Amino acid sequence: MLTISQLAATAGVTVRTVRHYHHVGLLPEPERDASGYRRYSAQAAVDLIRIRTLADAGVPLARIDALLHAQPDEFAAAITDIDAALQRKIDQLTEHRRRIAELAGGESLVLPPGAVANLNRMRSLGVSERTVRLERDVWILMQALEPQSMPQAIQDKAASFDDPETTRLYLACDQSLDWNPHDPRVDQLIDDLDAWEIEHDQDSDRATSAALVFSRITETSPTWQRILAVLAQRAKQRRNRDSVKPSPSDGR
Repeated sequence: MLTISQLAATAGVTVRTVRHYHHVGLLPEPERDASGYRRYSAQAAVDLIRIRTLADAGVPLARIDALLHAQPDEFAAAITDIDAALQRKIDQLTEHRRRIAELAGGESLVLPPGAVANLNRMRSLGVSERTVRLERDVWILMQALEPQSMPQAIQDKAASFDDPETTRLYLACDQSLDWNPHDPRVDQLIDDLDAWEIEHDQDSDRATSAALVFSRITETSPTWQRILAVLAQRAKQRRNRDSVKPSPSDGR
């Protein structure tokens, strides 16, 4: 007869593990003898070794008891089922590893390749990493809010980098993040951006979903809070003027 320590050593497990198997009902716990000790039989050692072997093989503890009492064909079928479940888990973990590896690139985990290419193009133009990360967040928000508009937006952004004036403005916007909101350079930048919006038929107040995007930008820089507010106000004034223009038929 074996003490619990001897039983654990025989099966190559800890005493704590033996007690856990008692707790979950896998291994019966013998009554104490006259000396107050629990004594284990050779059968208990065999059962414990089988339990440990199945557990080490990845069999869930909840299924081990049934396997210990299964007929050979039932045992084989159960093992096949468990193996399939383990393979599914392996496949899932492999996919998790692939996605974790993509984190090294950061943007590629959540953004389409075209958006990532645009971010890398910004880096090559000399835009700071701070602004690139801000642009990345804007793309992430757009992907969530207006996924259907992403392909065209990506294409338009890529084309814009071929325009020297757009590139100049991007670099100026990058530099302005830390300017004082009332720096005279901010006024000139607002004028330049407003002219660019008019030339490219853009509108600083164009979409309801843009509010969240703009808030991500303005929370980064008080200067940009002012820039976007002024641009939106100017765009609104232009729309109001256009709405009151007389139509050609009014002069008849």
